[in-house]
Parts: sequence; structure tokens; C-alpha cells
Amino acid sequence: MKIQRRALTLALLAAPFAVQAADPVKIGFLVKQAEEPWFQDEWKYAEQAAKDKGFTLVKIGIPNGEKMMAAIDNLAAQKAVGFVICAPDVKLGVAVNRAAKRHKLKVMSVDDQLVDGAGKPIADIPHMGISGYEIGKQVGQALIAEIKARGWKLDEVGVLRVAFDQLPTARDRTMGAADALKAAGVPAANVVDAPQAKTDTESAFNAANIAFTKNAKFKKWVAFGLNDEAALGAVRAGEGRGIKQDAMLAVGIGGSQTALNEFTKPTPTGFYGTVLISPKRHGYETAAMVFDWATQGKVPPPVTLTSGILMTRKNQAEIRKQMGL
Repeated sequence: MKIQRRALTLALLAAPFAVQAADPVKIGFLVKQAEEPWFQDEWKYAEQAAKDKGFTLVKIGIPNGEKMMAAIDNLAAQKAVGFVICAPDVKLGVAVNRAAKRHKLKVMSVDDQLVDGAGKPIADIPHMGISGYEIGKQVGQALIAEIKARGWKLDEVGVLRVAFDQLPTARDRTMGAADALKAAGVPAANVVDAPQAKTDTESAFNAANIAFTKNAKFKKWVAFGLNDEAALGAVRAGEGRGIKQDAMLAVGIGGSQTALNEFTKPTPTGFYGTVLISPKRHGYETAAMVFDWATQGKVPPPVTLTSGILMTRKNQAEIRKQMGL
């Protein structure tokens, strides 16, 4: 009987540890604008990684620094082991790094690389993003090819740069596009900046409206910005002023649901294409990397840059298939 009671006591003592061991690993995925289609797609693929690898994904929107810090504390309280983050401001990098270290959380940035007080990337936070300038050049080259296909004269085309220059990757993307257009022969004087307050379609629409009003001399336009939403905002503003598909060319960046919705409209609009960057890689791979880092000690590469491919109304099905989407 004593042996049986002792065995029972040991079993009861071990029970809490057995439950604890069975608790799933938790990984956070924090994004600055949870309502944007791009981030929704990242979350979707991060969920797939969680399913495949057997961890729990904790999705949190962090529109400002205060909510970001609260989210990191929340993850620690939930006993998460790490998180992926696209911060509301890249200059919050030092605060993110300190909080992660304080809570012993692995952290990896996605899309926007975190920087220190001097504006330099934080070396010990692995990052997955894109080469903004090169992606921008792809946008500009796509626009030039279609300008030539339509027989437009380069010196008569207005170039709308929907700008969000406070975000380094946004400036890199739009400057890459503008430089490609100028290198092909578009006069620098034809490039019009339209600063947007936020990175959504409404803000781009408002910025483009002001630019179109001030530059009514141009009858044909090309437009681009940080993302698909910026390009689409310019298209909608143009339509409101009678600048239709035959006089407007816009190329976005992202290949989000926003772009796909535009491609499925019965009549083509001025939204010509998008440089597709893979939310699958950015969502799935970053979440999986943080999991492997926390559970197996496999440190992610310092920087992983993904590339883009032009997707239009005509080739969207083929391109999405190629990209595993």
C-alpha cells in the first residue's frame, strides 16, 4: 500500500509539469495596420506555419508605440517565446529590442527594418523585407514599357509619386520608380509629389486629388506609391476628374487582395498592374523562423530580401500559381 501511495503522490506532483509541457508554444505576430490586406495576408500564412509546425499564433495590431509596448508585455504574460513585428515607426527599434530582451523573447522584424537612434539597422534583430529601391525600379520599368506600348510621348506624361517619405522603405520604393522613369526619358519636372498622411487608399486619394488640381496641364498620368492602396487611391482620384483608363497608368506594390479585386472588375481601370511581393514568404517564413529559433536555437539570417514580379490583369492567374498563392 505504501508503495502504491508513494507512486500516486509522485504522479500527482508530476501532473502540473505534464500539463505545462503539453502547452503549445506561442509566437506573436505584431503589425502596424491590421486592417490592410497585405497584413491580413501575412497573418493568414503565419497561421499556416503555426498549423504546420504545431505552435499557437498570437495576432495583435499595433497602430502606435504605446499599443506596441503593451502588446510585447502581453505576449510575455502569455508566456510566448518570441514574435515577428512590423512596427508603427521603425525608430522604435531600440524600445522593441530592450523589451524583447527584458522578457527573454526572440524578435524578428518584417517588411520595415527597425533602426536605432542613429537610423542604423539593429544588427541583432533579424529582418525579412524587400529591396525597396529595386522593387521601385521594377514599377518604373513596367510603366515605361506600357507608356511605349500605348504610344504616349514621354514629355507629355505627368508622373504622380504618392509619397510617404517618413518611412524609409516607402521613400526607397517611390524614388526607385521615379528614377527609372527619368532614366528612360521622362522629364524630371514632370514628377509631382503627392504626400499622403497614412498608407491607405483614402489618404492616397486625398493626396492625388490635390496634385491633380495643381497640375491640370497634364492630360495623361502614371502613378505609383508605397503599396497597392496608394496606386489605387490615385486611380480613384483620377476617375473622379475624368482621367480614365485610356489616360491613366498605375502600378502598385504588394499583389494584395486590393489589386486582385481591381483586376476582377468587368471593365479594366487605370490600375494596370502590381509588383507582387510574397506575403506568403513574409508571413509563413518569419513565423517559422522565430519558432525554430526559440525551440531549436536556429538563428535566422541577419537579412533576407525577397524579390517581386509584375502581375497584371492578364497574367494574374499564372503568376499567382508560380508564387504558390
